[in-house]
Amino acid sequence: MADGSDKENDGMGCHRNLTPNRDVLAPRSDVVCRNDKVVFVHSQMYVDLCNNLAKVPGRASAVHGLIEAYGLTKELRLVEPRPATVAELTSFHSTDYIHHLRKASAEEDEEKDIDVSEEFGLCYDCPILPGVYEYAAMVAGATLTAAQCLIDGECQVAINWHGGWHHAKKDEASGFCYVNDPVLAILRLRERFSKVLYIDLDLHHGDGVEDAFCCTSRVMTLSLHKFDTGFFPGTGDIQDTGMGRGRYYTVNVPLRDGIQDSQYFSVFNKVVSQTESSYRPEAVVLQLGADGMSGDPMGCFNLTPQGLGRCLELVLDWKLPTLLLGGGGYHVGNTARCWTSLTAQVLGKSLPPDIPEHEHFTEYGPDYELGISPGNRVNHNSDEYIEEVINTVSENLAHVM
Repeated sequence: MADGSDKENDGMGCHRNLTPNRDVLAPRSDVVCRNDKVVFVHSQMYVDLCNNLAKVPGRASAVHGLIEAYGLTKELRLVEPRPATVAELTSFHSTDYIHHLRKASAEEDEEKDIDVSEEFGLCYDCPILPGVYEYAAMVAGATLTAAQCLIDGECQVAINWHGGWHHAKKDEASGFCYVNDPVLAILRLRERFSKVLYIDLDLHHGDGVEDAFCCTSRVMTLSLHKFDTGFFPGTGDIQDTGMGRGRYYTVNVPLRDGIQDSQYFSVFNKVVSQTESSYRPEAVVLQLGADGMSGDPMGCFNLTPQGLGRCLELVLDWKLPTLLLGGGGYHVGNTARCWTSLTAQVLGKSLPPDIPEHEHFTEYGPDYELGISPGNRVNHNSDEYIEEVINTVSENLAHVM
């Protein structure tokens, strides 16, 4: 877990040719958030950097391209991100880790300091590539930019679909995540909001965020995820409820393969409604990973954007400052479909089913439609199992004051 020194106030003790000046990492003075309902963090440099993430190459362009093709960018307040400073990154991550990530990112010899890199988790699923520090700093900075707009009261909803990298630990990269931008955002939001609720709907357990705040009651974490032997990251058991002052402020909802929209929303509705009424958050961070979508290479859940959309609508009905983040999603076309549909929902817009012709049009064949058909994977979530999960979570939440 992260640094166990719990301070009750906050719970905390590539694009190869686009390399910003490493010494110029101060916040931009020209980023202006206007008093609109929805802020959308975007710049072409940001998209270019995110396009080079090895696991999802080109995804950022596909997502933004579809949102733009439907004309939604005209309805959004676009805010340019800026890289996070070293000081901001080390508000959670260890100084040694960030300094090594920065140094290794600039090394021409990828074999140099390989042993040290492996100690920091910079191997296998989180390889060191030229420019990876710039990518990580920009992702973190984009999420912090969105969080700051909420703090300043300039919007009610702020969106960064290229963020949501929830596995990174204090001194370790993990699961394609180099820095934990949700944690950094929560820490920033805590500067204004006394209680922040983090909700994670990625297929994978949000272990890095849970670890960071498991010892405090000032942040509650709630994760719905697949939980099975051998499935990454192997955490998120229903009995994991936090420690010390944070006991019962960690909520895990372990699900099995094959769950569909109606059952998923039923679980979400019951658990999240009780969480909100028990905890009374002042701000929400909602991670909406798209890897539970039908057709995703993970091949686990049978969800569609309509299922996640119902969950999003419930949270938006609270009318709290809300930060929306992406996360997983390894079928590029379906991930773009999902986040475009959710963006339209935030705006109260209904989209035509036919994908508009645009640069990434061929990603959406053979039907070229916005909708995703539910999967037919066998559902291993029996009514008895789901009832047991909901009852256990409900009993734990009864302890929340």
